[in-house]
Amino acid sequence: MPVLRSLALTLAMGVAVLPVGAMPTDQSVSTLQEDAYIIGPGDVLDLKLFDAKELSGSLEVLNDGSVPLPLVGSVRLSGLTLQQATQWVQQLLSEELLRPDLQLRVVKPRPIRVALVGQVERPGIYSLTTSEASTAEGVVNTISGLPTVVDAIQKAGGITQNANLRGVVLQRRLPGTESELSHKQTELDLLDLVLDGNQSQNPFLFDGDTIRISKAEETPEEAMELAAVNLSPQVISVNVIGEVLKPGSVQLQANTPLVQAVLAAGGPKNWRASTGNVELVRINRNGSATLKKFRIDLEEGASNEKNPPLRDGDSVKVNRSTLARASDAINAVSQPLGGLVQIWTLFRLINTY
Repeated sequence: MPVLRSLALTLAMGVAVLPVGAMPTDQSVSTLQEDAYIIGPGDVLDLKLFDAKELSGSLEVLNDGSVPLPLVGSVRLSGLTLQQATQWVQQLLSEELLRPDLQLRVVKPRPIRVALVGQVERPGIYSLTTSEASTAEGVVNTISGLPTVVDAIQKAGGITQNANLRGVVLQRRLPGTESELSHKQTELDLLDLVLDGNQSQNPFLFDGDTIRISKAEETPEEAMELAAVNLSPQVISVNVIGEVLKPGSVQLQANTPLVQAVLAAGGPKNWRASTGNVELVRINRNGSATLKKFRIDLEEGASNEKNPPLRDGDSVKVNRSTLARASDAINAVSQPLGGLVQIWTLFRLINTY
């Protein structure tokens, strides 16, 4: 009976009720920062009745969103803000007590679970607490205090080089029961955060938030600057093979351009390397591979067309020059002939004696 009364109270309090799957409404970042905490399963609440201390104590929100309320029984609080829950508990207890003067507060909030979608290294659902450490790409990221958008991105391994940081969408549910579920959303400019320090673009997260990072049309001009910030994986591994002095796996800073990777492998061999025929092989997320050819130009800045920033797992091949191919072909033919000449010389020496 008390559980069923939660819907009537929610409606009475003016909570926005939209059909399930309703389109999110756009909100400004400042409005998002003012959102109230929504009670959910796993929260531990403290109920303090000033005129009935024997009924005071902690209340743990169960998986079904209910708490055992003294004198009333099981009551659903999940989906309500703390203020709404306080008013409702007070209304229910007023039927049992003369003057239920009370205080309801959260003493142990549940872990925050958020979904990261799009251009992050490891998309998925992540659990964030107020104090934890995560290791990504060899770098330990420590969360101390309430988690933010940047904390979530770091735990997901950082952004990809195709991330559109000027249009990061944060979607958040509104108060209400599951059958009344609706959302709102805002657009964040993380470039404004990392380049100019605008902290308003890094709001605190709530349980159930979804962060969507779309794909940018082009690599931003600030790509090299972004490689140094903690939104990106700090180290990537790239295979550089072919006509370089030190072929093999090379550890590089994230978003390092193609030319720098070749130089990190010792640079192209003087006459054997074809600087106009360098291949980049990349494995895509769907399992397919792409191959593109580039020309090495030491004066070229980072760009998708001429000097692309590299991803973890890329392979770079510096092909042979025309002179090197001709030289290798001559050696391949002359080596067997050299063996025949030595055998003929030995045969003549034996016949001499």
